[in-house]
Amino acid sequence: MSFISVFDVLGPNMIGPSSSHTAGAAVIAFMAHKMIAPPLKKVDFTLYGSFSRTYRGHGTDRALLGGIMGFGADDVRIRNSFQIAAERGLAYSFTPRDSGDDTHPNTVDIRMENAGGQVMTVRGESLGGGKVRISRINGVSVDFTGDYSTVIVVQQDKPGVVAHITKVLSDRNVNIAFMRLFREVKGRTAYTIVESDGRFPEGIEEPLADNPNVQDVMIIEL
Repeated sequence: MSFISVFDVLGPNMIGPSSSHTAGAAVIAFMAHKMIAPPLKKVDFTLYGSFSRTYRGHGTDRALLGGIMGFGADDVRIRNSFQIAAERGLAYSFTPRDSGDDTHPNTVDIRMENAGGQVMTVRGESLGGGKVRISRINGVSVDFTGDYSTVIVVQQDKPGVVAHITKVLSDRNVNIAFMRLFREVKGRTAYTIVESDGRFPEGIEEPLADNPNVQDVMIIEL
C-alpha cells in the first residue's frame, strides 16, 4: 500500500502559478548556482518540452533567473528577477528548443559563467510538485534530487579517492543515505555524489579537497 504525503496534495510553498514550471524551475536553478563560485557574470538557459512552450506565461523564466541568483521557490523577489538581474549586472538569455524523445518534458540546460571565467553546465528536470532531478553536470550523466543534503566531489577517476571521501565523512560522523560515482570515461573526470540525512559539518569542503585528485567540492542544501 502506498501513502501520499499532504505535501504531495497541497504542493510546495512557492511564488508563481505552477509547481512544475515555476517552483521546480526555481529549485533547479538554485541547485545549479550552488555548484559554481560567485559572482555569476552570465547565464544561458536552454528550455525543452513544455518549458520551451510556456516559459513566459508560467513564469519559468523569472523562476530560473531568481533561482540562479539564490532565491528560493517561495522568495517574493522572484517576481522582480529581471530587474534584480539588471541591477546586479547579470547577463542572461532564454532559448527554447525542440527536445529529443529521451528528454524529460520539463528540462532546462543551464550554462553558467562566473567573474573568474569558470564555465559550468547543469541539466535539470522538473518532475512535478516542486520535485526535481539533476541529470547532467558538465556533460556527465548524474542522478540526484536535492531531497537530501548533498556533497558533490569532482575528481580524477583514480584509486583511493572514494576511500578518502568516505573516511573524511566517517571521521565527522556523517550519516550517508546514498553514495554514487558517475563517470563517462575511465580515468577521466568523475563525480562522487553523497547524500546525507543531516546537514554536513561546517567547513567539510577543506578536508574533502585535501587529496591531489580532488578538483572541487560543492555542497547543496535546500
